[in-house]
Amino acid sequence: MTQNIYDNEVFFKNYRALRENPVNYNELLEQPEIKRMLPDMNDKRVLDIGCGMGSLAYYCAENGAASVTAIDPSRNMLQEAKKRNAHAAIEYIQTTLEDAVFARENYDIVVSLLVMHYVADYEAVIRSIHSALKEDGILLFSCEHPIITARKASDKWITDAEGHRLHFAVDDYQDQGRREQKWYVDGVVYYHRSFAALCNGLLQNGFYLEEINEPIPDEAAIAKLPRIAHELRRPSFLILKARKTAHP
Repeated sequence: MTQNIYDNEVFFKNYRALRENPVNYNELLEQPEIKRMLPDMNDKRVLDIGCGMGSLAYYCAENGAASVTAIDPSRNMLQEAKKRNAHAAIEYIQTTLEDAVFARENYDIVVSLLVMHYVADYEAVIRSIHSALKEDGILLFSCEHPIITARKASDKWITDAEGHRLHFAVDDYQDQGRREQKWYVDGVVYYHRSFAALCNGLLQNGFYLEEINEPIPDEAAIAKLPRIAHELRRPSFLILKARKTAHP
């Protein structure tokens, strides 16, 4: 997560507009499943990695968390978080995940939304989180699905002459590593990892998997945002819930 694209003013302006519209993929697809999968937060210490504008940190605080440490590298994001989602139980800190130093066995729950596909050294981050969690602690994170991140070409949907989507192209799947795409601005960097690499990074570093989720839109979501029905053809998100079991 060393690239801080969210402090690019053009990118941030567009991203903020996207998230301020309640009819979006995050609100209709990812967020409901994340909230369902969260463990009981009453009196728990929570670490929110890549907290963005603070909505999940605020949700945790409002649902009983004793404290929420919310980190993000983006000055823009944290300014919005402090305005929109201030709470006595939340401490907002500007730092990258890679640079953050966490106290050992300090947190009961670590949450992270759509951050891991920006991380260059995934296993190092998982080890750092393992150290920060108390024994039996929970890690819950979402990321872009490997089907989405795999293909290097920008034209991932194959269309007919009229622009109708015929099928989604999965390619370059086992060629893992750095990718670039245009998303509001050129040169947005992310990292592709296979489904196996994401799961084994947890299993080989002191976690066991409790739940694997590829969110599916319900009829209400499709009624609000018809194009979200494409999720029935291929998933955008992967959510993994894991429990700390032992020292790696």
